[in-house]
Amino acid sequence: MEIQLLGCVEARAHSGDKLPLPHGTRLLLAALAWAPGTFVSDEALIERVWPERRPQHPRDALYIQATRLRKALQPDGQAGQGFELARKRGGYVLVVDEHSVDTSRFRALVRQAQHTARVGETEAALDLYGRALELWRGEPLSDVRTAWAESARVALRREHREALVGSTELYLRSGRHEECLPQLHWLAEMHPFDEKVAGLLMLALYRGGRQADALDCFQLLRLRMVDLLGCEPGPEVRALHGRILSGDPRLQGRTAYAASV
Repeated sequence: MEIQLLGCVEARAHSGDKLPLPHGTRLLLAALAWAPGTFVSDEALIERVWPERRPQHPRDALYIQATRLRKALQPDGQAGQGFELARKRGGYVLVVDEHSVDTSRFRALVRQAQHTARVGETEAALDLYGRALELWRGEPLSDVRTAWAESARVALRREHREALVGSTELYLRSGRHEECLPQLHWLAEMHPFDEKVAGLLMLALYRGGRQADALDCFQLLRLRMVDLLGCEPGPEVRALHGRILSGDPRLQGRTAYAASV
């Protein structure tokens, strides 16, 4: 069983076939798979599945959706598919291998990448980051439009950005600045006030022999911040700008941005 939240909500059998899920059943699956193996109360599930127009008898409706979810994920009526929707007093638990859920697998791979990077195994860490980022298939929970899903998306977007930044720092540390430029340009477009991203982009451009572009990157950041936020960039990115302006040769060393300023 494979459950996907990083994109539209889907469940796939071991054969790879997509399992048909009615809209309400899909909402319940997303609400439970967000924290596999964790008890979720009836009240929380009702809030996640019916945030506005609740059924007249919400607990009965929840029971019906849970029954439909069991049937959808075990279409032959047989257990042993690596999945169980367990009823506990006052709620439900999705009993499933956490690696069957793409969000859990993403987080586990990122943790492995961070640990591997700390012990100096840069190439192995980059491979782990790459495997984690490949799990993203678009906007998380893209077919679930509720307040709970939006809060989950905000958290996942932050984790996605942190993974991208972490992998970018490793590319710079290993001297592969050209490889991370497309990723950095995308990050800078998506997060125009992020000074860490701007600094990484400036450093990658400078190491690629594009000093003028690196300086322009800082000026664009400064204009945006002064005009729209009423403040100057912070001391780290200003210091990096000064070193690029003076052509500091130490910036060519294979270090991450955080160690370069």
